[in-house]
Amino acid sequence: MKYFLDGLLLGIAYVAPIGVQNLFVINSAIVENRLRALITALIVIFFDITLALACFWGVGTLLEQSFVLRMGVYLIGGIAVTKIGSDLIHSEEIVGVLEKREHLTIPKTILSACLVTWFNPQALIDGSLLLGAYRASLEVPYALLFIAGVCVASITWFSGLSTVIGTVKHQLNEKILLIINRGSGIVIVFYGMRLIYSFLKNTF
Repeated sequence: MKYFLDGLLLGIAYVAPIGVQNLFVINSAIVENRLRALITALIVIFFDITLALACFWGVGTLLEQSFVLRMGVYLIGGIAVTKIGSDLIHSEEIVGVLEKREHLTIPKTILSACLVTWFNPQALIDGSLLLGAYRASLEVPYALLFIAGVCVASITWFSGLSTVIGTVKHQLNEKILLIINRGSGIVIVFYGMRLIYSFLKNTF
């Protein structure tokens, strides 16, 4: 039980800081109905858990060792994440965003969630260092308990975040929602541009 709780606490600490995933879930909860927002959160949870498992078992090491693969992730991820943030910034009204997101297909939501999760080389490397270090120090039975705690943390955090934002959004007026939406977009664009800058800095 101790190792499960260790994984749970570390998992919460790992996903709680504001990042692209959190902003993606928050924006979804603001502009979509509760069911679609929950579906989006579940999709993000799936990719977050698969990322955690990959980092735990050492896939991030491959990214560190392969320059071409790392540069590809920087470039593709940077462009895709910047596009997601740009769409949020240029939304004229929250109603228009809502209409747009309601027509967003599940496959497109899956693609976006995959991009903001897996096409973040820093998350892969940091996750590998953090989770990989714990994996190296644990025997297999304890390691399984630990990573189970990390996975439960992801489920709890993102589903809870979506539920809380979806509940309180009706207490916010349209102007505040639009500001939050555009603010999220600006931060997401910043993440995307940082990835593109990393590509340019390491390539040229």
